[in-house]
Amino acid sequence: MTVLDHPQKSSIDRQLVNALASRLGDVLADERLDRRARNMADPTNDEEHNFARTAVHAELLRLSAARRSEGRSVLTVFDEVEITSAAIAQVLGLGRLQPLLEDDEISDIHVRGNSVVWVKLRNGEREMREPIVETDDELIELVRRAATRLSRQERRFDAGTPELNMQLPDGSRLFATMDVSLRPSLVIRRHRFEISSLKELQLRGLLTPELQDFLAAAVRARRNIVIAGGTGSGKTTLLRALINEIPVFERLVTIEDAYELGLDHFEHLHPDHDSLQSRPANVEGQGEITLADLTRMALRMDPDRVIVGEVRGAEAFPMLMAMSQGNNGSMCTMHADSTRSVFPKLAAYVSMASTGLPIDTVNLLLSSALHFVIYISSTGSDRRVASVREVVDCDGANIISNEIFALNSQGELLRTFPLREATRELLSAFGYDDDRYLP
Repeated sequence: MTVLDHPQKSSIDRQLVNALASRLGDVLADERLDRRARNMADPTNDEEHNFARTAVHAELLRLSAARRSEGRSVLTVFDEVEITSAAIAQVLGLGRLQPLLEDDEISDIHVRGNSVVWVKLRNGEREMREPIVETDDELIELVRRAATRLSRQERRFDAGTPELNMQLPDGSRLFATMDVSLRPSLVIRRHRFEISSLKELQLRGLLTPELQDFLAAAVRARRNIVIAGGTGSGKTTLLRALINEIPVFERLVTIEDAYELGLDHFEHLHPDHDSLQSRPANVEGQGEITLADLTRMALRMDPDRVIVGEVRGAEAFPMLMAMSQGNNGSMCTMHADSTRSVFPKLAAYVSMASTGLPIDTVNLLLSSALHFVIYISSTGSDRRVASVREVVDCDGANIISNEIFALNSQGELLRTFPLREATRELLSAFGYDDDRYLP
């Protein structure tokens, strides 16, 4: 991982941008009032951006004429383009954050008040960029503007609601905090929906050719799968690729905190699907919908498979019940540091549902619901599947499982334990021939 020790500087005239943005805000407000006076609908997003570009261009023409009359140098074409984009972003977008969102090489953005911004690139490098706000209060206002303009639901961001979790129009996930953090903080994680198949992940080194075939067969054979790993390890990316192995005629229901799986990006692969998203309580403290609520809803929506974006609480119990009662082929992700540690964490999550079940019964549920657990390791820019475990049975407080794939001392993913014969025959019927990969 490479870290640059200085932020990249911009030569843009910030004072001019602020003046143009102020003028543009007035012009756009007048335009909306005029349209309403003529009983016209409010402009669409594209119409408003086109009008904004025309308005800024007119202002820059007047500025150039004034500078020429005073014998001063005029802006270059490059400067005009940069200033126009910055002014429009400040009024209709997210200000100086907007260029970072539009940079395809950036995967994560970390903002802390008016300090320098840290970005993580697709290749694993980290860089410092110049601050995107002048003051901490300006960052709070920027987050509020995002919540007002870009959220599908009513959102607050203040002392009473000091955290904001929402999805941006491009699918990126925004999380912000204030008051509970020393300074207001903003983190944006961007998703690459163009990575959508196991083959692509194999070419990028996340999977071996054998594991690609194995996982494709496991999905087609309707095995229940848990994907574990740390933050940013690629769990959602792998889950999305597994989902895209599901036959086109099956009905899917996805359950998420924020729409990250992006089934609407692959409409041709999943024409019959519903995507559910949790929501916080409104300003009166009413209307909260949890992941556990959504999981129960999903079972009434006639799914062939239920996909939970990330399990981390009481939703584990209805999900496991769904997996063990006929909705085979369901999948989820969760945070864990190995395949083995998934089992006690899921048991703890089930206990959060206040079921009162003894641990022996919980483990019996786990062993009957789960078939495979996958763990992705992440070190810098190196992400790879490091372990695959087959769930076999339970013995009281212990889950019996076999680690069928693991890394050796050279870092190679190899088969370490044979599949059960029944599993081997099932996967063979769906295209996985383990004899093909014997040394």
